[in-house]
Amino acid sequence: MAKTQMMKVKIFKIRLEENFLYDDQRSLDAFLESNDIIKVETAFVNDENYWSVVLYFDEIKVVQNTVKESKAVKYSADNDELSNDEDKILYALKEWRSEKAKEQNLPSYFIATNKELMSVVKYKPAKKEELRDIKGFGKHKIENYGEEILEILESI
Repeated sequence: MAKTQMMKVKIFKIRLEENFLYDDQRSLDAFLESNDIIKVETAFVNDENYWSVVLYFDEIKVVQNTVKESKAVKYSADNDELSNDEDKILYALKEWRSEKAKEQNLPSYFIATNKELMSVVKYKPAKKEELRDIKGFGKHKIENYGEEILEILESI
């Protein structure tokens, strides 16, 4: 059975009105956590007050019978209790994420969700390859932000 990478595209509309924002953001977060994102494009639609989010992602398929291959289980923090050091790291990661989001004119959860940052704090990766073990970290996120995340972990 041959395996091929199938790049797919998914588009989200993130409406800024309070009655939509939470649900729109939650569905985007769920998608980001469960797929390997290759590239993200965003545009703000001023007339209608929403973000258009285009996600390019990989899906691995077995060609012979087109059954989706199950993904390896990835680490995801399951509790929010932090030591003092972990709390400092999380704060530093959130500050870094806010700065990155402003630089790139993106909502901060596009850089990394709170759950992903919490998982980084708990898992404590020492190498970029170890970031792959954390749910929500795919090739794109690791290439763009991996070095900086590891530098923050080392510095605290």
